[in-house]
Amino acid sequence: MSSVLVPLAHGCEELEAITITDLLVRANIQVTTAGLDNEPVKAARGTQIVPTTNIETLHDKKFDMIVLPGGLPGANFLRDNKTVQKLLQNHASEGQYVAAICAAPKALAAAGLLKNKTITCYPGALGELDLPDTDIKNTAIEIDGKIITSRGPGTAMDFALTLIELLEGKATRDEVENGLVR
Repeated sequence: MSSVLVPLAHGCEELEAITITDLLVRANIQVTTAGLDNEPVKAARGTQIVPTTNIETLHDKKFDMIVLPGGLPGANFLRDNKTVQKLLQNHASEGQYVAAICAAPKALAAAGLLKNKTITCYPGALGELDLPDTDIKNTAIEIDGKIITSRGPGTAMDFALTLIELLEGKATRDEVENGLVR
């Protein structure tokens, strides 16, 4: 069974966080949600999300993938959190998948993971960053090696299905997608 870490920060985009988590669980993927503190996460539009654990408890834990939901100011908190940054760097250096949607690729940039990569993100989300070696596309999803990025709330379902396919294969993706009655 694959395992995925979804760090959750106050101000995250709840549509992305819940859609990603829900679809991964439907694929029988073990999902750990981790808050940056010990409080329920108050998402961008006020939804309260209770994480499985605190990010500080996961220093040595290994996952097959880390997925960052976007939203503001949540993506900034993920970018600025030292534990999240170390987990991202460690997982990338070990060849594990790292994924981010919406504004969350800014956390990948802070971890140094976007050099010579093709990515996508929420329009303007990376505008303040100097990323001359990163090719930013206006596409729904980009996969560049083990870095997967997506554009925003409207692409969250396809993003989650792509993550399922990468971890569990096309048959599992198709099974989950068929159950969604799209």
